[in-house]
Amino acid sequence: MKIQLKSEITCPTCRHKKVEEMPREYCQFFYECEGCKKVLRPSEGDCCVYCSFGSVKCPSIQQNESCC
Repeated sequence: MKIQLKSEITCPTCRHKKVEEMPREYCQFFYECEGCKKVLRPSEGDCCVYCSFGSVKCPSIQQNESCC
């Protein structure tokens, strides 16, 4: 399975969307929305903002590895 590195993050507050490239080496715990400037943090049980708000889960989860 090929790992996807791009994910579209959708802000739960203002619904602003942006495609971002996910880091392979670490989990991203914070993301500032360009629309409303809210700082997003992972939802409880998720390891990163991509797992919580992205269209594609982070590379670690895609590879069935433990998350950061």
